[in-house]
Amino acid sequence: MHIVHVVGARPNFMKAAAVLRGLNNFGTCRQSVVHTGQHYDPLLSDIFFEQLGLQAPNVSLGVGSGSHAEQTAGVMVEFERAVDQLSPDWVVVYGDVNSTVAAALVCAKKQIRVAHVEAGLRSCDRAMPEEINRIVTDQLADLLLTTAEDAADNLIREGVSANRIHFVGNVMIDTLLRMAPEAAYPESVQVDRGQYGFMTLHRPSNVDCPKTLLRLLQAVDQISNDLPIVFSLHPRTAARIDNLEFTFQDSVKVIPPVGYIESLALQRDAAVVITDSGGLQEESTALGVPCLTLRENTERPITCTDGTNTLIGTDCDRLAEEVRQVCNGQGKRGNTPKYWDGKAGERIAQILFDIQAVRAAA
Repeated sequence: MHIVHVVGARPNFMKAAAVLRGLNNFGTCRQSVVHTGQHYDPLLSDIFFEQLGLQAPNVSLGVGSGSHAEQTAGVMVEFERAVDQLSPDWVVVYGDVNSTVAAALVCAKKQIRVAHVEAGLRSCDRAMPEEINRIVTDQLADLLLTTAEDAADNLIREGVSANRIHFVGNVMIDTLLRMAPEAAYPESVQVDRGQYGFMTLHRPSNVDCPKTLLRLLQAVDQISNDLPIVFSLHPRTAARIDNLEFTFQDSVKVIPPVGYIESLALQRDAAVVITDSGGLQEESTALGVPCLTLRENTERPITCTDGTNTLIGTDCDRLAEEVRQVCNGQGKRGNTPKYWDGKAGERIAQILFDIQAVRAAA
């Protein structure tokens, strides 16, 4: 059995690492990694391969940036050539980035079986490009591997056959549990444990509107008078801030994008995580750290119902109030959701090998 894993952006790397390890530990199969190059900055790509022990890509497509249409089309053109050379039995795609839907479209037309890791997540907000990617990928995929029990309800409501859906748990947490002992701060950061907030910000809805971005930056700057903030600055956000000519006071420490083990350490020891990242919503829940999400909705509602996450939107007054609650020792504490146990990759491997055995016997 030859399995090709398609990765393109930062969150994909942690997920693929867990599935690659699960398959290697379960049985013998050939595995290849195709890196589309959707994230090509070394701080958002290369460092994650190194830290996670992820095998070097067998194929690098080098697609790079562009509009959603340009990026999706670029991946489709190059990935079609790659699969013609690789001839996989399965293609495994991850999450909701443009690379994911592009690879699924190619495979559907070439009748190559697709497994979608993190299937069934829904924000119910079609203004988000990622939501369109999720819906389309789930309609095309042969195997839908879900992180939470409510994901199956979403899929069945959209007409997906129940026999294509398997609840396996969260592969992100597999990698988090494996890597947590190695978590370490960046050399440039000195913080007191539990005495700072860790922040990331990158979604277009927050950073592409100058008025919205400026309000959020001003709110965080004010909050830092009570709780120092470590702000890991995404290149997209950095460019928008440069246009605003905004400068933080010293209690906001702005740092470049950090690697995975640095991000884990900064989340683990923070009093609160402030973010618009889907991955950090999950990681902070697994680490038991209150998370304030600067979005009106989330495709990961389990992080709110069971975990440590609270949706804030862009309500700066509420953001300040929630941070005050954290500083007063009243931050949200949650529970670890079902199957966030470090074994999701193994469950996926079992399913793929079982399906292959049935096909071989037919």
